[in-house]
Amino acid sequence: MFDPYRSEAEFALLAVRTAARLCRRIQEEMVSPAMEKSDRSPVTVADFASQAVVARMLQGAFADDTLVAEEDSTALQATDRAQTLSAVTFYVSSLHPEANRESVSDWIDLGSGEPEARFWVLDPIDGTKGFLRGDQYVVALALVEEGQVVLGAMGCPNLNKNLRPEVGGTGSAVIAVRSQGAWVTGMDGGTPTKLQVSGQRDPKQARLLRSFVAEHTDVAKIDQLIVALGSRHPPVLMDSAGKYAMLAAGNGDLLFRLISLQRPDYVEKIWDQAAGHIIVEEAGGRVSDLAGRNLDFSRGRQLTDNLGVLASNSWLHEPALEALRVVGADRRPEGS
Repeated sequence: MFDPYRSEAEFALLAVRTAARLCRRIQEEMVSPAMEKSDRSPVTVADFASQAVVARMLQGAFADDTLVAEEDSTALQATDRAQTLSAVTFYVSSLHPEANRESVSDWIDLGSGEPEARFWVLDPIDGTKGFLRGDQYVVALALVEEGQVVLGAMGCPNLNKNLRPEVGGTGSAVIAVRSQGAWVTGMDGGTPTKLQVSGQRDPKQARLLRSFVAEHTDVAKIDQLIVALGSRHPPVLMDSAGKYAMLAAGNGDLLFRLISLQRPDYVEKIWDQAAGHIIVEEAGGRVSDLAGRNLDFSRGRQLTDNLGVLASNSWLHEPALEALRVVGADRRPEGS
């Protein structure tokens, strides 16, 4: 299974499961209802610890491969961040006893690579606000070769194997390999189940997925899209790239990443999209930007030639693109 990427798939599943379990431990030990809303220290610790662990594992498994990841250790070197770095080191050392502050910083900085002919891309925690609320977040890892995503994996600590948005249970892991399908297993293993997008063809019955955080999208445009499509269902709100896994499992039909009015110049980062992109496609779905262009992962650390993201079950992609054109969401907001 997964040939010719069997070794890479086994590594990716192990890496996202290991990092996701560590993040869950940090969440359980550091996040509390009494915590100040402005206190982001738990997710900061988990973010850096997750990246350090995956980077260290990649160094051992595929030493010649480049890692492109979201974080670097610069922020941890400031004097007022000494306590944070110590906490990151504490958690990483629970998996790698040889870890110290210097080696952990070095492992984090392994993610500072630039895209090459073959490279891995990591989002150590996607869904930071979900993490802080005790809600959905994922660890997302993908392999890119010659500008094409060939493998993607997600560790989803709070997303059950049925891939529905309710929090609970032991979590899940999702893996997709080009031309090999997309599959879900339990966080701790078990028999994989093949994922398949929905067969919904009626825009009026479309179930839309969008970010839980309003600042990450354009809520008014989402409402206009619902009207343009004639959809009878309210959007499903959920943090993280776990939405792509939901779509791949047939638990949603359309996913929009619109341009936020608060961030009109925003350009998608490759680590936010790579794993979800292949998971949806290998489940029979389609992914493009808001203007219908294929996502181009050959342009660096950002999707510089793309505008937002539309993911679908394939059947509803063209109606969704037409709706985007009708409401003017296929281009940047005026004045940006």
